[in-house]
Amino acid sequence: MTLLDVAQRAGVSVATASRVLNGGDRVPRPELQERVRDAAAALGYTPNAQAQALAKSSTNVVGILVHDIEDPYFAAIANGVMRAADERGLLVMMASTFRDADREIAYLSSLRAQRARAAVMIGSRRTDAEALARTEHEIENFLGSGAGLALVSQAGMPAHTIEPDNRAGAAELARSLVGLGLRKFGVLAGPEALATAVDRREGFIAGLAESGLQPVAVQAGDFTRDGGHAAAEELLDQKLDLDCLFAVNDVMAVGAMSALRARGVDVPGDLAVAGFDDIATLRDVWPGLTTVRLPLEQMGRRALELAVEGGEPTTETFRAEVVLRESTARG
Repeated sequence: MTLLDVAQRAGVSVATASRVLNGGDRVPRPELQERVRDAAAALGYTPNAQAQALAKSSTNVVGILVHDIEDPYFAAIANGVMRAADERGLLVMMASTFRDADREIAYLSSLRAQRARAAVMIGSRRTDAEALARTEHEIENFLGSGAGLALVSQAGMPAHTIEPDNRAGAAELARSLVGLGLRKFGVLAGPEALATAVDRREGFIAGLAESGLQPVAVQAGDFTRDGGHAAAEELLDQKLDLDCLFAVNDVMAVGAMSALRARGVDVPGDLAVAGFDDIATLRDVWPGLTTVRLPLEQMGRRALELAVEGGEPTTETFRAEVVLRESTARG
């Protein structure tokens, strides 16, 4: 069945039938709306999504652009976005950018071309000025199309932003670990190109400095489980005098714990380990990992709300909370 069939059965013009079924600026009289909907129901007519997009200048689609969906941190935030979208009757399209700025820009441009209603970009803020400028330009184009947008962990852009308090959380973790009697720290720092990793590293170092301490070593590595494994092995090979490893995210910490087990290093007896994020995967990790908890799903929900609401860009900061577990137990 076509829109013409519906219009003929209802005794209205095709334009009127389209306004009723596809939306638009002009709303027909209630009695005409009822006739069109009755005709559509009788004929089993299903509105065309592309026609609705043209009529409304947007679809009911929300895009999620995430750096790495395999990472439980990003998956938890995306889950919050998807649940909030489902409650609003919105469809979700999700793409993994693999931390590639060009891929992220291309996906956002594609969503704009498809007249998506809104998008949520979940990532780790970069430090590359040129990539940031190109991303900002595409964000301005996207918002200029009338769509809504919110970013998670990517401050400094002209859009709604959800920002975890990475520096304060890492500093508080450092203070807590020093309070447990730990003094000789190795930091698994993540890549320098990701501002999230840098913020957590610097926050942790600042927290140590409050007690007159500094890290024994800072080892860069990929922001992944394998990156943490490799960075921990690098520090072990140096035979440094350490009593605690801090990884700037939990998946790196889990990789580090695996490397320690393979080398026969007891956690926490020989070496304590701490991470950041409190991802759901930690429920199956033993000893339980000391970490910094972020309300990941709540962050995703709020990002979707802001993206759909639109309006002037705002930044909302979510507080981090230290969670002490068995991986740093002393005595």
